[in-house]
Amino acid sequence: MNSTRDGAGARLARLHTLFWLTAGLSACGGGGPNTGESPFPVPAPSPAPASATAQSCAPTNPYRADALQPTTNGSLANEKAWLRRYMDAAYLWTAQIPSVNAGAAAYSDTGDVPGSLDRYFEALKTPALTASGKRLDQFSFTYPTKAWNDLFQAGEEAGYGALWAIGSDSPPRDIRIVRVEAGSPAALAGLRRGDTLVSVDGVSADTLDATGIDTLNRGLYPAAVGESHRFVVSRSAGSVDVTLRSAVITQNPVPLTTVIQQGGHRVGYLVFNDHIAPAETALIAAVRQLQAAGVDQLVLDLRYNGGGYLYIASELAYMIAGGPRTQGQVFEALHYNSRRTAENSSTPFFDTACVPDAQFNCTDTQALPTLALSRLTVLTSGSTCSASEAIVNGLRGVDVEVTLIGDTTCGKPYGFTGQDNCGISYFPIEFQGVNAKGFGDYADGFSATCAVADDLDHALGDPAEGQLAAALTQLATGSCPAVAKGKQARPDKRAVTHRLIRGPQHEARIVAPVRR
Repeated sequence: MNSTRDGAGARLARLHTLFWLTAGLSACGGGGPNTGESPFPVPAPSPAPASATAQSCAPTNPYRADALQPTTNGSLANEKAWLRRYMDAAYLWTAQIPSVNAGAAAYSDTGDVPGSLDRYFEALKTPALTASGKRLDQFSFTYPTKAWNDLFQAGEEAGYGALWAIGSDSPPRDIRIVRVEAGSPAALAGLRRGDTLVSVDGVSADTLDATGIDTLNRGLYPAAVGESHRFVVSRSAGSVDVTLRSAVITQNPVPLTTVIQQGGHRVGYLVFNDHIAPAETALIAAVRQLQAAGVDQLVLDLRYNGGGYLYIASELAYMIAGGPRTQGQVFEALHYNSRRTAENSSTPFFDTACVPDAQFNCTDTQALPTLALSRLTVLTSGSTCSASEAIVNGLRGVDVEVTLIGDTTCGKPYGFTGQDNCGISYFPIEFQGVNAKGFGDYADGFSATCAVADDLDHALGDPAEGQLAAALTQLATGSCPAVAKGKQARPDKRAVTHRLIRGPQHEARIVAPVRR
């Protein structure tokens, strides 16, 4: 992308606030580089809105060239009209869409078409709340189509390869690295899990100044490839001062698979971070490794996994539980709005691989390996979301005993397909997922069996790491350890943990039209 389009991408992504500080600090999570046409188009949902204004684009829309269908000259009003018709047709809570004046100034800035459309989209979301008082729809969002495809089909986005989490909205914020991608600029500079952010480009991580907060945003989430920013981080041995240059980051969705010997048991440990297309072959290889090792217990680390493609969740659930328990059972049934009941459908436990091509035709029909386990331990956080929660719910639906170690999950039993118009993809919640027992009411998340904070002082996979250590204790004794990381578990079973700083594009339950 050129600099103008990169800047627009960053602005659009930043509209989705991830955390609030006194001066309104927010962060984006995408804006991938223009690396060529993605082989996977965003699939059109059913029903597509019957609208003469589809792909009728405002001349100042910077994403028009990325539209997945031919476009015509139009206006911002045309794009808003299409969006309203699409929401009426597709949105799960269509009867709860507020009355909104599409011509209001906030939605009509032709100098900021993506921002105007995003604000209009946000205004159309249901105002309903969950039982705990949070917004029912925290998840619908908009995103540049090209950047979306780069992320979910190739696992690529611009950045440094460091995933950040925040401990508090107010100073001291305790912004720390929770994960570093191997071979990334952050890894090559020596940054590692547990490092605490001190400053970005000379601005303190605890700044309350609006200009300083903008500097933090620009540094933490570069708008383009090739940007250089200076970071100072602290660790027990002192501070580290590095300059990072942003690059195309290819995510490794399954970075760690290992076996831990515990008494007479062989415990598999599998870190799974993203339900993106490349995860499928990586998960198959990981399960084969665990199967060959003869594991009889599994700890699945989903604490940083916000979801993605539902078919991948189904395949992994099958590989964990095996055929006899899942044969003929529903992994997740999808319930659409009252206008779309004919589209209600069921996703089975898929027992064969897919590896879809550019048209979502499966290219691999091999039988999936299985561990045939009757129980599973999952490491969770408030960022364990959507398709990751579907694994928990789907397995519980066929009587696999699933124990959660960590924190309450994000609470997203909902999903979407997504639709491009004029180079911007819209992702309103379209369906609710329920398991084979008909359960899908977890909008406030799944509570942890054992509340344990994320232990950023140990590497993932280290048996001494807080959540993994608690999981191993629970597997060995059947009880949650009374003390985790030297802290008593809270009476309400919630642990105080850091919150990932990332956008809604990383918290998804996506139905891909794979053709098996």
